Amino acid sequence: MSRSTSGKKQTRRSFGRVELRPSGRYRAGYIGPDGKLHRPPSTFDSKDDAIAWLAARRAEIQLNVWAPDIVDRSVAKRAVPTFEEYAQRWLSTRKTKGQPLRPTTRDHYQYILDGTLYPTFGRMPIDEISVDDVNDWYETAAPGRESQRAHAYSLLRTILGTAASTRPKPLIAFNPAHIRGAGNVKPAHKVKPATLAELEVLVKNLPDKYRLMALLAAWCAMRFGELAELRRGDIDVKHKRIQIRRGVVRVRGQMIVGPPKTDAGIRDVAIPPHLMPTVEYHLLTYVGSEPDSLVFPSSANTNRHMQPSTLYKVYYAAREAAGRKDLRWHDLRHTGAVLAAQTGATLAELMGRLGHSTPGAAMRYQHAAADRDAEIARRLSEMAGSVGARNNDGDR
Repeated sequence: MSRSTSGKKQTRRSFGRVELRPSGRYRAGYIGPDGKLHRPPSTFDSKDDAIAWLAARRAEIQLNVWAPDIVDRSVAKRAVPTFEEYAQRWLSTRKTKGQPLRPTTRDHYQYILDGTLYPTFGRMPIDEISVDDVNDWYETAAPGRESQRAHAYSLLRTILGTAASTRPKPLIAFNPAHIRGAGNVKPAHKVKPATLAELEVLVKNLPDKYRLMALLAAWCAMRFGELAELRRGDIDVKHKRIQIRRGVVRVRGQMIVGPPKTDAGIRDVAIPPHLMPTVEYHLLTYVGSEPDSLVFPSSANTNRHMQPSTLYKVYYAAREAAGRKDLRWHDLRHTGAVLAAQTGATLAELMGRLGHSTPGAAMRYQHAAADRDAEIARRLSEMAGSVGARNNDGDR
């Protein structure tokens, strides 16, 4: 064993040499009959694989059948991964804004890959996927499930796009996924926020220990994961504020605590003063005395996170009592967003309160508030008209 001037470990042999790379993989090389250094087009997972490659080249030279160009091309072809091999590597190393994928996002991508993409593309070498292959798949993928097909196409396009831009040498010459509009998703559920009267009925029909959870979801526009991870120490009763620093998500049956959905999700939210008596009552009645006690645990005297299914058992009956069987739990957050927009909050203020990282989402609630304002203006005109009519009757 010797060490090169670059500090890499090399194993010198009677024919060729094997070098351990900083990545932990092995590179082989040998001087051929032409006096030139020859290397395989890719490194090896193990030292034995590199030695075997050298042994095969030595045998070719001895048998006078040495043809390095043909061998290199065949090895390079075998080195091209299948779509599944590449996609799994992509999934394990993918980052957004320098951060690894969130557990729920990774799980969602794996679900799409396993159910919608691998059956067609999984075993295909990634450089053999053609435009026709993508188009044919799209025509028959996820029949009747337009949203799933759009998500699957977007993921396919992103993965192939990465393969086409790999440096220093792309795995594929170009991205074969370019169907215009195929990744656009039409929302299957149109949100209709709850009115204040509907919200009041809904809350009254919830069991006592769930009422504050619904009120904070609506009036503070908090996500389920933020509420389920909320702890006593996160609520500043004196200053009427909630510190949102964490959330919990359910992935394959496990509850995983992490930062909020976006960086902007780390925020402080002011509690409307009219909720404070309910906040204080709930903390006194249902929450442990320790700062890390969950505000909404799965059951009394425990510190286990509430499962969504536990909440839904009581929520579905309450929303039906309010005459809103269509109202999803997350729609309460939309309700809170529209209520905040109706106060005249600016776009920046809405983004801060809701934890949105881009203006687009918050703009939806400003539009909703504008629609409501137009309705108010129409009713004001009706009032003015009725007053005018009464005055005219008096003149007669």
